[in-house]
Amino acid sequence: MDPVAALRRISFLLERQLAPTYRVKAFRTAATTIAELSPQDVARKARSGTLTGLPGIGAKTALVVEQAVAGRVPDYLADLEANATPVVSGGEDLLAALRGDLHSHSDWSDGGSPIEEMAITALELGHEYLALTDHSPRLTIAHGLTAERLEQQLDIVASLNERLAPFRLLSGIECDINEDGTLDQTDELLARVDIVVASVHSKLRSTSAVMTARMLTAIENPHTDILGHCTGRLIAGGRGQRPPSQFDSAAIFAACAEQSVAVEINSRPERLDPPMELLAEAVAAGCLFSIDTDAHAPGQLDFQAYGADRAQRAGISADRVINALPVEALLAWTEEV
Repeated sequence: MDPVAALRRISFLLERQLAPTYRVKAFRTAATTIAELSPQDVARKARSGTLTGLPGIGAKTALVVEQAVAGRVPDYLADLEANATPVVSGGEDLLAALRGDLHSHSDWSDGGSPIEEMAITALELGHEYLALTDHSPRLTIAHGLTAERLEQQLDIVASLNERLAPFRLLSGIECDINEDGTLDQTDELLARVDIVVASVHSKLRSTSAVMTARMLTAIENPHTDILGHCTGRLIAGGRGQRPPSQFDSAAIFAACAEQSVAVEINSRPERLDPPMELLAEAVAAGCLFSIDTDAHAPGQLDFQAYGADRAQRAGISADRVINALPVEALLAWTEEV
């Protein structure tokens, strides 16, 4: 078995089960180290027991490499595979109709993996496209992208698309909705990227009137394609719990329908946003939707099943989900709106 593939697969499965970051990082770091060596060098070091002399290789990762080089599935990987189950039961038909994911993060902001690793994992999962939507500059805690860094990232996206075609890595940004409702990036760059996810990340406990005005302004911005995790709630996970923001949901979803802004069905298990009662309101208002993972690591790209299950239970059909569109139709839609 290819030792790099084994290490990457272990990382993916650990991320999928929300394992601690340090554990995932150990296997991803080891995969990077091994990938830089020739297969002959790897085999020689595995046979001589000297793998742990390499940077980033510990006893556990060395054993994975040794067992892979010996032609067997590493025990660590076999155990993870044996315990891997579908993330959720339900929504399979809608999940199968999805062609891509329109909200993901790399290590350019607060994600844990390089852009290429995110793109390749999406490709391996069968996606036709993935939107790279790192944070905007205001979100300093997430190392948000300045205009200069976003421009650099656009060049990397273009380069990767040349190598990964026909898979498409879409350029994008998760843009903070400022307190006055403006978007946290220049109009010029917002016009250049393929996908703009507009999200509130601050002052989530504002009054309903203040939050509604703020969100409406962002929805009416011609650059906004998707309204991200609209309530900002947290229902589980390491960051604890957070109640949903208060806003006039009828006004917000009516504006989304009128402006052709898709309501995100955020699939992260600690978010599952919007709640089912608000999702039903958005369906009744005639909204379009985007079923996204908000993945911050490659293994989290598998979380889309959570959103597909909730969307299917809400009666949402694939023709109302923008990431069920082929990529050219999706990009035509973003240009239109």
